[in-house]
Amino acid sequence: MPYNQVMPTQDLQKVTVLLPKELVRRATRASGAGLTPTIREGLEAVVRSHAYRRLRQMRGRLRLSLDVRELRRD
Repeated sequence: MPYNQVMPTQDLQKVTVLLPKELVRRATRASGAGLTPTIREGLEAVVRSHAYRRLRQMRGRLRLSLDVRELRRD
C-alpha cells in the first residue's frame, strides 16, 4: 500500500528538525523514497534495533523446554 494512503489514518506529530544536507541526500537516495518516508523508515529502524538489543540481553536467561528432534519432525 502506498505510503500516502497509510498516513492519514494514523495519529501524527509534525516536527521540525535540522539535518545535514548530505545525510538527507544520501538517505533519500538509499531509500529511493522522499524525505518523510525516509525519516520514518529511519525511526522504525531505531525502534527495531532497540528491541533486538533487548532480546540479545536476554540471551541465555530463558529456559525453553524444546526438543529439537521433535521440532524437526514435520
